[in-house]
Amino acid sequence: MSLHTDEILLRPLQQKDAAELLELRLRNHDFLQPFEPIRSASFLTLAEQQEQISQAQKAFELGTAYAFGVFSRESEKMVGRVALSNVTRGAWQNATIGYFMDLTCNGKGYTTSAVKLALHFAFSDAGLHRVQAAVMPRNKPSIRVLEKNRFRQEGLSLRYLQINGVWEDHLIYALTAEEWSHSSPRSS
Repeated sequence: MSLHTDEILLRPLQQKDAAELLELRLRNHDFLQPFEPIRSASFLTLAEQQEQISQAQKAFELGTAYAFGVFSRESEKMVGRVALSNVTRGAWQNATIGYFMDLTCNGKGYTTSAVKLALHFAFSDAGLHRVQAAVMPRNKPSIRVLEKNRFRQEGLSLRYLQINGVWEDHLIYALTAEEWSHSSPRSS
């Protein structure tokens, strides 16, 4: 199962991706750290990336989270990751979306496209009603990605997540299936 545009391909992470995911994370560590939690040194090992993928595969099968590698269709290299996490069923039918892209791919529209493809999956394949995102107010590029995908800002959550060792405020954005079906063209 995969989703794609002319430039990128999204597919569920597989064990064969572990070394490439590790390399991507190592190469972008300094770039991404201001936007991520502090993790133990063991996180940036092949064994831990294999474990992360194993957990992602189990969650995908259970329908509790959906993690995708983002691959360049030109080079076939992994250039990012997008995930629908914290899937809640019942009356809410909600997930949170998170993503990162290789620094060298910034400004090419890849992140916007990857989020759009993940939203297509969320509302079509996963049958979710709502997808939300939390972003630090200073993370203007990520805010632009959400706005381009027609997320609406719902409010500010104070000290929402511990990022890089600090409890950071986050803007909460959301999009529902109704908004998606009325405003967003489908991706192939």
